[in-house]
Amino acid sequence: MSEKKKVLFVCTGNTCRSPMAEGFFRKLVADDMDYEVLGSAGVAAFPGDRISPESADLLKKHSADAEMEDFRSRAVDDDLLGKATHIFAMTESHLDILVQAFPDCADKCNLICDFVSLNGKVGMDVPDPIGQGPRAYGAVAQVFEHALPALIQFMNGELDEEVS
Repeated sequence: MSEKKKVLFVCTGNTCRSPMAEGFFRKLVADDMDYEVLGSAGVAAFPGDRISPESADLLKKHSADAEMEDFRSRAVDDDLLGKATHIFAMTESHLDILVQAFPDCADKCNLICDFVSLNGKVGMDVPDPIGQGPRAYGAVAQVFEHALPALIQFMNGELDEEVS
């Protein structure tokens, strides 16, 4: 049996993108004992904030809201990052902040879209939907629909490096 993969998703405030990624990922790996979902966090989160209503609605619509009812935002820290074996950031700037502030975790960090080509681009940033209404949140959900299965392939050793 392989070592358990401990997965963390990171965005800015930990109320929109990273909780959505967490919920969708939890649903994907619900029956796979190789994964432990550490959850999500933000590089500039205010601890205790609730998930955005739009993100919560989308997760519920996709039956990906298990374990998300009592969600509260949290900031990244050494302890949380130290527990993770895989850290997936939403944007290049999130990745830069993580690597600069927590250099010991650099080898565990990737962009969530590093392993999938979307609109002809690999490693694209996941757009921030905050304040842009349901359509923007739906677009983010579509990104996760494509990116998350590729993350699983990567973590399972089925992809050796970034998609080219």
